[in-house]
Amino acid sequence: MKKVFMLGSILLLSAVWAVAQYERPSSDSNSSDMGKTTVQGCLAGSAGNYSLTDKSGTTYQLTGDTAKLQAHVGHTIKVTGTTTSSQGSASATGQSSGSMSAPSEAQPTFNVTSFKHVATSCSATQ
Repeated sequence: MKKVFMLGSILLLSAVWAVAQYERPSSDSNSSDMGKTTVQGCLAGSAGNYSLTDKSGTTYQLTGDTAKLQAHVGHTIKVTGTTTSSQGSASATGQSSGSMSAPSEAQPTFNVTSFKHVATSCSATQ
């Protein structure tokens, strides 16, 4: 009976240890990404002046690591980074490429640290 109890205890401790090992990298990566957020949406713009419109209609002016975004204009992407709110709430109304200074004042700015390609088109449901 003592051996069965000992074997059960060892198996239980092994299972707890295995789960702890599996969960640990996830919590470590969250602490290093503290303050970062991810936004998915449709990429628009050109040559260092990019914006991303999410499914709720919020348009973000993208800054930071945007050098490789040109190939993904018109595609759905996920960007990771930090956002800075600006005056009022932003919407897709400031999306026109013709006037660059006014829309960026109304749009939140998103400082991109990385991005991931999601789809080769922008759909209404994103």
